[in-house]
Amino acid sequence: MELRHLRYFVGVAEMENVSRAALKLHVSQPALSAQIRDLEDELGFLLLKRTAKSVSLTEAGRTFLNEARAVLQRADEGVKKARAVATAGETDLHVGYSPTPFAEILPKTLRGFQRAMPKVHIRLHDWSSKTILEGVRDGRLQLGLITRSPKTSALHDVRFEELLRQRVCVAVAPQHPFARRRAIPLTEVAAEPLIGLTREDYPNYYDLLSTIFSKVKRKPRVVEQYDTISGIISAVEAGTGVVIGGDIYRYTFGNRVKLLHLIPEPKPFSIGIAAPKGKLSPTAEKFWQCAKEAASAK
Repeated sequence: MELRHLRYFVGVAEMENVSRAALKLHVSQPALSAQIRDLEDELGFLLLKRTAKSVSLTEAGRTFLNEARAVLQRADEGVKKARAVATAGETDLHVGYSPTPFAEILPKTLRGFQRAMPKVHIRLHDWSSKTILEGVRDGRLQLGLITRSPKTSALHDVRFEELLRQRVCVAVAPQHPFARRRAIPLTEVAAEPLIGLTREDYPNYYDLLSTIFSKVKRKPRVVEQYDTISGIISAVEAGTGVVIGGDIYRYTFGNRVKLLHLIPEPKPFSIGIAAPKGKLSPTAEKFWQCAKEAASAK
């Protein structure tokens, strides 16, 4: 006898209908019926009276229902107590992140995590993508929220899961001549001065630029580099140049810049969550789950 047998029995007894119980328990009706019969065979007596449209408890079934509920409650309490012991030493969770790509889903992730683990403090580290990966690899960070490099080998030694895909756009100042258009050919963008992130801190960004402009004869020229997206947007607003980025800029920077689609449109880039390979701690696993839920609800 396993706990799932008890959960299935309680579900059927409470719904008084195998079909409705199967829907609630997310199992097929034949499988649920088979599990209940297996339980009755092991016990040696019937728990349910069956009719064509419903089921009802036998006398023995009513007695067993109370005991099954008590066993399940004790099992749930045991899991909670064991989890509390397992996470007692984990009062901090260190997470590296890049603010702009995750601006929309990070608040939702934090709210979900804080509800689930209110005693664990999140330590957010606003680092470059390169430093985040270094922190994940050397143990300074348990998790990292990063933009994935187009180079498939870049994440070979870490665990990574995609959360979202961002559409590639070009951001220009509202007064820029491009701003009157809805889409711009890559060849025209390549002729404009580009503003970029610092190459030493964000090598993935330059991998992305190389991929985007790989089929354009005239390669773009990066005239200024900044270590934050907010610095780049200020330079774009000032008319220094344009920037290749994601459509998340619309959420983060509003009407400070105008976002335009590219022709031909590049493949979207991936943002996701990374951790050292191997089993995650309970706190890291919960944060990972909350990030996935926040992304799927977007």
